[in-house]
Order: sequence, then C-alpha cells, then structure tokens
Amino acid sequence: MSTRPFWLAGTAATGDTEMTVVNPYTGRTAGTVAVPSVDQIEEAVAAAHAVSAEAAALPAHVRADALDHVSRRLAERAEEIAQTITAESGKPIKWARAEAGRAVSVFRWAAEESRRDSGELQRLDTDPGGTGRMALVRRVPQGPVLGISPFNFPLNLVAHKIAPAIAVGAPIILKPAPATPMTALLLGEIIAETALPGGMVSVLPMPNDRAATLLTDERLPVISFTGGQFGWELQKLAPHKHVTLELGGNAAAVVLDDADLDWAAGRVALFGNNQAGQVCIGVQRVVVTDAVHDEFVSRLVDAVEALGVGDPADPATDVGPLVNEDAAVRVAAWIDEAVAAGAKLRTGGTREGVTVAPTVLTDVPADARVVREEVFGPVLVVQRVSDTDEAFATVNDSDFGLQAGVFTRDLQTAFRAHRELEVGGVIIGDVPTFRADQMPYGGVRKSGVGKEGVRSAMTDLTYERVLVLTGIDL
Repeated sequence: MSTRPFWLAGTAATGDTEMTVVNPYTGRTAGTVAVPSVDQIEEAVAAAHAVSAEAAALPAHVRADALDHVSRRLAERAEEIAQTITAESGKPIKWARAEAGRAVSVFRWAAEESRRDSGELQRLDTDPGGTGRMALVRRVPQGPVLGISPFNFPLNLVAHKIAPAIAVGAPIILKPAPATPMTALLLGEIIAETALPGGMVSVLPMPNDRAATLLTDERLPVISFTGGQFGWELQKLAPHKHVTLELGGNAAAVVLDDADLDWAAGRVALFGNNQAGQVCIGVQRVVVTDAVHDEFVSRLVDAVEALGVGDPADPATDVGPLVNEDAAVRVAAWIDEAVAAGAKLRTGGTREGVTVAPTVLTDVPADARVVREEVFGPVLVVQRVSDTDEAFATVNDSDFGLQAGVFTRDLQTAFRAHRELEVGGVIIGDVPTFRADQMPYGGVRKSGVGKEGVRSAMTDLTYERVLVLTGIDL
C-alpha cells in the first residue's frame, strides 16, 4: 500500500513521517499518508502569505472555472471518493455517497456565487453633503485562512472550508482530522488540476500537536474551525484573529399534538442514528407533548429497531461504527450512567467493539450527560412535556443552540418556533438534521460563532471596503 502525498502549495509532497489511517469497523489499515515536516508547514504558510495579493486579484472567471472543474471531477470520481470516506471513517456507504453528492453541489454553488459577487452601489446624494457622490461597497479577503475540519464529514466539511475561500480569492491551508485525511487529499489532488496559483491551497494532514504554530501564526489571520469544544480554547490562543467556530450541540426535535407521528418517528429514528449519531445536528433530544408521548415512543422504538446496523460497506446498513473504540466506550458509559440514575431503556444500550446499538431512553433525569452534553453517538433521549410552551422552554434549556426541528402542521406554531427557539436554524416538519449547503448554518452559545454555508462563509472570510466617487452627475 503506497503512501499518499499531501498537497503543499498545490504540489504533491512527502514529509518526514507518516500516519496510518485505520478502518474503524474492520480495524485494518485503510491507508498511509505522508505528514509534513515543520519546515514544510512553514513553506506552506509562506506560500499562502506570498500569493495573498495575487489570489485576491484573480478574475472571477478564473475562480469560478476552478470551482466548476472541482465540482465536475468530484462527480466523475464520486464512487471512489465514497469508498474512501467509508474506509477511513466507517460511515455507511449510502451516507458516504450522499456526502460525495453534496460536495459536488458545494463547489457548484461556490462557482455561481463567485460570479455573482459584484458588490453594491449606493447613491450618497440622499443628503446635501453627498451631492455628486456614489459609493461602491465590495468585500475583499481578510487574508489567508487556516481551515480545520473534523472526522465525521471528511469531504463535505472540508469542501465548506475550501470552496468559499477559493470563491473570494483567499489562500487556505486545510488541516483535516488525523483520523480521516485521505478524502481531503483526494480533493487536494483535484484542486491541483486547476489553474489556481500554486500557493492558494495546501492540504496538510498532521497530528493535532504539530498544528500549534499554525493557530498563532499572524500570516493566517482567519481560522475556520469545525469540531468539539476545544474551539473555545483555540479562540483564546488567537484573540486577534477572525475565528469562526462550529462546535455542534445536542439538537432537539419537538413532536407536538398535531404531528404526523409515523413520519416523525421514522425521521427521528433515522437521523438520530444514521451515522452512529456522529452528526452535529443529529437528533439527540426528542421533546414530545404528553398527548402523543406514549404512542410516539412506541412507533419510535419500532422505527429504531428496524434500522440496519453493521458493516458500513453494505448498502443496506444505516448505522455503522463510531470513529474508534474509545468513543464507543464513552457513549455506552453515558447510557449506563443515565439508566443507573433512573432512565428507562426502551431499546439498544449495548456495545460490541466500536458499534453501539441504537438506543432510546425515556424518563431521563434532566441533569444526565445524555441530556446536557453532546453524546455524538446513536442515543435518543425522549423528554415528556405538557404542551408547546413547555416544549419550547425545554429546547432552550441547553448550553447549545445549533438547530431544532419542530413537527407541527400549524403555521402560527411554525412562526412562533422561529421567534422563540434560541438556535441558529429551525426546521418545521422535519428533524434538525436537515441542511442545505447554500443556507446560513451556525449556532449560538456553546454551538459556536459565525456561519457556514457557501454565501455566509464567503461573507465571513471577507470585510467590506468602500470606494467613494466624487463629482458625479447622477
């Protein structure tokens, strides 16, 4: 098995060490990747800094053509990419294929947005002092970006770092998760086929401790981080940088009296477990009104037990392994802890190696970790409430606030949910797990700061620069 090179300023390179990538389900080696030396990391930063002005001045057609090329090549290599995602992350192949398709869309959207990014004209003669003046407001890159991506979406969350950066003309150094670097390296290979300047994109797999200097390097004024609560420590390490954090949560799905219970049970069951629960907006808390609670729980348990669990390479598998055995041990321990505190185990609760059986808990104490913290595993906690007032208060009783889903068919309730729920996104008639890659995505409180989504990320990577023209007859 050959060692995969990394991408240093657009060129394939090998370093002074290697990392072995292990398939979580089989325990076998999925691949070996080269790791850059300290000097090569410095070379990547210097290249990004040096090309910054050229990248910012790239014509829109150059950026858009490169993004379109990446989108096309991702589509052409979609099955190879999906197989790589499954091999290194243990994600069921059906979801890996969906992820490959989403990345195609992300780069296509970025190409379209780069062509539309024309700025705004403002007439200034709205007051006498502005007579004969007009302003052009354009957004320009803040500078080179350090992108740090997690293991659970080895392609799509990498795409959400790189595509917006290319679209605005910002060089980027991408550090993929150490557990899942191979898919990002495939993307780096495709980007290297484009006409972008060499220093514009580097993909550097490395252990987390080797990235410490990148966090504080002043030549990388922007950090875009997706991952766990370490993001807040990162922000402290780089207080003068522009830092975007997407840090997950314990997303709630609300099931109200008028919900379609079969639809709600099926969606909650699937999207609380589909990637072994390792999704930032996967369902964790299920808030159900008393009138439908018992009937819903019965249907939910049936739907959970019908899920396919096992080999992620099998297209019939819905729920595969967690990323490693330590994660599986932790999730199982949290389940046991909740049961010991009085929770009722309705199904699941067992662990076999890296796989935890999809689990439904009811009557869970409000201070249990499976309620208060992010489980990041296949665990659904059903919380009984009396009415809509208590349901919305329960959703807001959280340190997190990324997205929430509300199963209702009432329009007034939908707008009330949007007004009252303290989250970044409210999904009506479905689980909080829905995400369209063009929409703003991000949360409040411990869920992070800033927004992802192609257009929103482009805004986050840039600042407004105003040009005032004087002596114009309007």
